[in-house]
Amino acid sequence: MIAAILFGRKGSVGFPGKNLYPVLSRPLCIYPLLAAVNSKKIDKIFVSTDDEEIMKIGKEYGAELIDRPAYLANATVLVDEVFAHAHSEVKKRYDNVEMIVILVCNAPNILSSVIDQGIEKLYSDPSLDSAVGVSDYTTWTPIRARSEDSNGLLKPFVPFEAFGDPKNINCDRDSMGSVWFVDMSVSVVRPRCLENLDAGMLPQKWLGQKIYPLKNWGGLDADFEWQIPQLEFWLKDHGFTESKTPYDA
Repeated sequence: MIAAILFGRKGSVGFPGKNLYPVLSRPLCIYPLLAAVNSKKIDKIFVSTDDEEIMKIGKEYGAELIDRPAYLANATVLVDEVFAHAHSEVKKRYDNVEMIVILVCNAPNILSSVIDQGIEKLYSDPSLDSAVGVSDYTTWTPIRARSEDSNGLLKPFVPFEAFGDPKNINCDRDSMGSVWFVDMSVSVVRPRCLENLDAGMLPQKWLGQKIYPLKNWGGLDADFEWQIPQLEFWLKDHGFTESKTPYDA
């Protein structure tokens, strides 16, 4: 069985109500639900949340509910712990889970075809631990990243020696090639990854070690209201309007 789990809590601090924020006249959380519902590979859909409105929307789309306990619904909890908890709840109900498709309410930049691509990739290559949505943000290459020192001045966030001979480093954004960031649009993972988090690659331990990239552009999980126009641009570019979706017959 392939199980999709949509995650979202109600207590966002930086962007209150983000998971239900209207984008193209739909709550943000509906977009990953639509992708799961229209997948040709997903057998069961679950929603893990402490938000009654998200629960209601999930039920309207045929999802089973997982009550997210209070100790996993605060701003300091790590998402890999939340993912592992939901997986354990699914295992209590079904003992034949082959893969888990992780979706989050505030990352609407996902299509059913990409979910199915990730599932197919894991079927075709048993050595892979996961397939994950990534976006190319070459502009944000770590060479350009800075942190603040004790004197309030900027210094390299990552020592330049990590990239080879510092004499060969320049400010050209393309000098290091594509820079892929996990955009949280989707993670297709094998159960073993969620059952043994300590074996996973930091910082996204739920992905295991052998991770296949599902390449995207412009994806992100919205934590600030100013990010919404980017997500809306992506949705429109992929066939969404206020009255239609790319899944409409």
